[in-house]
Amino acid sequence: MSRGYFGLGLEGLSKPHNAGALMRTAHAFGASFIVAIGSSVNWRHVQQADTSHTADQLPVYVHARWEDFTPPRKLRTVGIELIEGSQNLLDDFRHPPFALYILGPERGSLSPATVARCDAVVHIPTQFCVNVSIAGAIVMYDRMRTVGIWHSAE
Repeated sequence: MSRGYFGLGLEGLSKPHNAGALMRTAHAFGASFIVAIGSSVNWRHVQQADTSHTADQLPVYVHARWEDFTPPRKLRTVGIELIEGSQNLLDDFRHPPFALYILGPERGSLSPATVARCDAVVHIPTQFCVNVSIAGAIVMYDRMRTVGIWHSAE
């Protein structure tokens, strides 16, 4: 039985160390691809934080707008954002088999247009927002814990 695949979406990131940490973490958790939309990061600086050299291991798509990205078939988008109506990640959220998890900018939220394209929006039950790279790691860990892991470091 296939466990599917997932990708990580980064919308509007501005800090290269956050982008690099997210890319490295996505690579470690077995992401199939990464897509960055509307990012203002200097991609040369991202490489300093991404010590696993993710861009050499899996596809990284960089686009100015979501409309320029053609998602793989069957992909369901999951926004990670604390907004009214978002589902608690830890309250039996069922990860889609084929998922794109989208995280927003460091000092802001996912754009309304991005939220509108999401099949689900989940939040992490914390007292206040955590760093975007930590949020990504928590969501990917929860996916691994509930769906399964594809590989081993052995």
